[in-house]
Amino acid sequence: MDEFMRAAFEEAWAGWDEGGIPIGSVLVIDGRIVGRGHNRRVQQRSAILHAEMDCLENAGRLTAADYSRATLYSTLSPCDMCSGTALLYKIPRIVIGENQTFQGPEDYVRSRGVDLVILDNEDCIRLMREFIAARPALWNEDIGV
Repeated sequence: MDEFMRAAFEEAWAGWDEGGIPIGSVLVIDGRIVGRGHNRRVQQRSAILHAEMDCLENAGRLTAADYSRATLYSTLSPCDMCSGTALLYKIPRIVIGENQTFQGPEDYVRSRGVDLVILDNEDCIRLMREFIAARPALWNEDIGV
């Protein structure tokens, strides 16, 4: 696991430790983490605070030029909302820890020119499988089931 996915994975564990959903994300520009976050829907009683949204919020306002050099890392395939936000800001590359437990609109995101890298990382897969088994109702709420 590279340093950036490792940082996203650490964010996922922070979410788990806080009683939330263990998904983490970091935004990298020019080889440096400029934002990090984790799913905080439970902790903040939020309808939209997925890991990628928390990460982008924590990065603060950036320019179009900044986003054009960015890579968004996420431990799990981004959902429609998070993928849409990446498309809105024209983030050119998304690195995904795993997409076996959940798959967002990856084909659509690729069709819009985004370079998606799927790592199939065993640690990310195991963490989500354990969470889904332990808290299925919370997981279903998060993905809108």
